[in-house]
Order: sequence, then structure tokens, then C-alpha cells
Amino acid sequence: MATIVVVEDQPDNLKLLSTLLTLKGHEVLGLPNGDRVAEVLRTHAPTPALVLLDIQLPGRDGFAVLEELKAMPQRPWKVVALTAHAMPEDRARAAAAGFDGYITKPVNVRTFPDEVAAYLHTPH
Repeated sequence: MATIVVVEDQPDNLKLLSTLLTLKGHEVLGLPNGDRVAEVLRTHAPTPALVLLDIQLPGRDGFAVLEELKAMPQRPWKVVALTAHAMPEDRARAAAAGFDGYITKPVNVRTFPDEVAAYLHTPH
């Protein structure tokens, strides 16, 4: 299974997402904001395969965090937007910014692990 970083500022959502992924055998590194994402990606072994990044974070939003991550050399991970914004233009903005995918909240607890698995099994 994979190591996944989940960046979510709502504690209940972070716990739910982490639990759903842990039950599928993944190692989950939960962060309440984007301040330490780059550090975790640089230092954690094994290197995380996926970052689920909430777009609406306190301080720097997910778009700002994504820019920092895209500037890092050797990026073996994918970054998927995790957001309550579900309009087509929101999805297009995320794609234009360079997110590798898009998952809307609230997540469906039955399908969320499969949505994540699809990103883990597609080429970068």
C-alpha cells in the first residue's frame, strides 16, 4: 500500500479521511495546514505517493502550497485537490493550476478509497 499525505484543516474531516485510507492499508500522514507539506515530502521515508490537498486552508491556500510543491525537484508524488467547490469551473481552475486530480467534499465514504486508489494506479 501507499503512503499518503492528507492536508485538511477540519479535524473531523482529517480523521475521517485518515481512517478510510488506513482501513485500506495505507500509511496516512495528516496535516492541519500546508506549512509542513514540503518538509514531510522531503524527509519522510518512504516518499509519499500522493498528497490530498484541501484548497481552502488557513493561511496559504492549496493553490499556494501546490506552487511550492511543483517547484521541488524530483516529484514522484501526485497532488490531488480536495475541495467542497464542485462546479465545473472550479475543476478547470484546479487542472490549470497543475493538480493531478480533483475529489469533492463531502466525500462518499463508500467510494472515496477507490477514488484515491485510481490516482495511485495511474501514471504521473
